[in-house]
Amino acid sequence: MKGRKELKHEISKMDGVILKKRLSSFMNADTHSNGRGGYNVRSVYFDNFENKALIEKKEGYMNRAKYRVRTYNNDFDTINLEKKSKKNNLTYKEKCRMTAEEYELIRASDILWMENDSRPLMRELFHNMIRYQLKPVTVVDYERDVYIYPYGNVRLTFDSNIRTSIRNPDFLNTTMPMVPSLDHQLMILEVKYDEYIPDVIKMLLQMLDRRKGTYSKYQLSRMYGL
Repeated sequence: MKGRKELKHEISKMDGVILKKRLSSFMNADTHSNGRGGYNVRSVYFDNFENKALIEKKEGYMNRAKYRVRTYNNDFDTINLEKKSKKNNLTYKEKCRMTAEEYELIRASDILWMENDSRPLMRELFHNMIRYQLKPVTVVDYERDVYIYPYGNVRLTFDSNIRTSIRNPDFLNTTMPMVPSLDHQLMILEVKYDEYIPDVIKMLLQMLDRRKGTYSKYQLSRMYGL
């Protein structure tokens, strides 16, 4: 499994509009669109009563991992269990398909079936749920626009309208109350790439007034509720 580099920046929505306009001449938009030029991402994150995943993110642990369940455009027929890990400044992601019914079993703490599941990631989650008492904690929603550049395998994502359920893990409930966890005038720009960023992309990014940081959507959403 190959790791990627990942940089995150907080930018204004106006800068995002300008940058996306410039990028459209050089990069391809992602094909997973909802008809409005982007798509909705919904995730529910796992953590424990000691806030293990949150603390490891806040403290910047060099080696850490978090688990989430994710779908796009609220398509609950296509749900993935994902593990996102950080090792020596490289980001790795693993995933496998799961069903809405399986998520509901997990949410109800009915997890013994996971121990001998055919999916390695599901078995791994089971052992970590037992070891660390992990459970689904928080739902995070946001709108995402993505631009792709083949050289360097560059992927730029613009995440806006980030919302949190605070501590409600009812992932399948589309009418669940959600509250903003980031200023509505801001968005998160993520720059993901393999070995290098081509000069043309670097030049476009240098035109921005941006602040580099961690800006995890999970961290933003959990910090709102603390």
